Amino acid sequence: MSSLEEDANPYDLLDIKTEATDQEIRTAYRQRSLKVHPDRNPNNPDAARKFHELTQAYELLLDPLRRLALDAKLRLKQARAERYKAYDTKRKNLLEELEERERAFKKARVEKQKEEVVRWQETERIKEDGRKLREQREQELKRRQEEAEAAAMSTAQDEDEPPALDPLDTTVRIKFTVKTHPELTSAAAIGSLLSQFGPTDSDSIVLSLKASKKSSAEDKKPKYGTALVPFKQIGDAFAAVCASGRPERKLEGVEITWVGGKEPQILGWLKKMGKLGGQAEGTSGQPPPAQPSHGPSTSDGQKASLFKGQSQPHSSGACAFSSFPSTFPDLSKPPPSASPAANVPGMDYESLTLMRLRQAERERLEREIRQSEEEEQ
Repeated sequence: MSSLEEDANPYDLLDIKTEATDQEIRTAYRQRSLKVHPDRNPNNPDAARKFHELTQAYELLLDPLRRLALDAKLRLKQARAERYKAYDTKRKNLLEELEERERAFKKARVEKQKEEVVRWQETERIKEDGRKLREQREQELKRRQEEAEAAAMSTAQDEDEPPALDPLDTTVRIKFTVKTHPELTSAAAIGSLLSQFGPTDSDSIVLSLKASKKSSAEDKKPKYGTALVPFKQIGDAFAAVCASGRPERKLEGVEITWVGGKEPQILGWLKKMGKLGGQAEGTSGQPPPAQPSHGPSTSDGQKASLFKGQSQPHSSGACAFSSFPSTFPDLSKPPPSASPAANVPGMDYESLTLMRLRQAERERLEREIRQSEEEEQ
C-alpha cells in the first residue's frame, strides 16, 4: 500500500475530493470499479492492475488512521509544492533578469561595434575629403601661379603695346570771358589763336557764347565763351593744354583743358615708356629736357602701324611746351567732319562710321557745355 501512497493519490483514483464522506467514497468506488473491472475489459492488459489500485485506494480511504496519515502527507506535499513553486517563480524571475541583462549586454556590444564601424567610416571619409581638398588647393595654387606667371608674361609683353586711341584725345575745351578776349567770337578766331600749337580742324570747332543771368533784358551781350577745338595731332593738343593761361601765348584768362576732363591714356603710356619728356615750360617753370627719339619697332607690326613716322609738331610752340616723340600717332585721318567725308569717293564703311560717331560725341559734349554754363550762371 505504501507504493500506492507514493505513486498515486487515492483521491485522484476515485475522482473525489479530500472532504468526501465514506458514502461518497463507496459510491465512487462502485462506479469506477465497474469501468475498470477485468471481466468487463478482457482485452485490456492493464485492467487488472487498475482495478487493484482502485481497490487499495478504496480500502485506504475507509481506514480513518491511514486516511489521516494520507491527508497529512498530502498537505505536506502540497506545502512543499507551493514552496517550490515560489522558489521556481523567483528563480524564473532571476533567470529572466539574467537573460535580459545578457541580451542588453549583447545589444550594447553590437551597437558599440556598429558605432566603431561608423566612426571608422567617418574618419576614412574625412581623410578622403581632406586629401581631395588638399589636392584641390594644390591644383588651385598651381593654377593661380600659372595664371600669375602668364599675367606677368602678358604684362611684360603688353608694356610695349600702346593703349587704344580715343577719337576725342586730340580735342580740348577752352573757357574765356568775352570782356578779356572780345576778338574770340567766332570759330575762325579761336582756330587762329590756337594755331600757334599746331593745325586744328576749323570746320569742327564748336563755339558757345552765353550772357550772364544777372544781365537785364536789354543787355543780352555774351559774357562767357566756351569752345571745343579738335587738333590734328595729340601732341599739339597737349602743348595747348600745357600753355593754358600763359600771357606770352596770348592766353591770359583762357582756360584750356582736355575735353574728357582727364589726360588721354596715350600720354600716360608715353610717360611710362620714357617716350614723353618733362612737363611743359608753363607748368614746371624750366625748359623741357631734350626729347627722345623713338622709332617704331620693326618686330612689332601693331605698334609700327599705330605710330606713323612724322615730323616734330608743326610749330615752335609745340616744341616749347612738350617733348613728344617724332613717331607720335597722327589722328588727322579720317577728317572729323562727317558731312564732307560722306561724299569722298573710296571712303570705306568703317571710316565713315568713325566720323559719324565723332560728330555725335561732339554734339553731346556741346550740350553738356551749355548745361554746365547755365548751372554756373
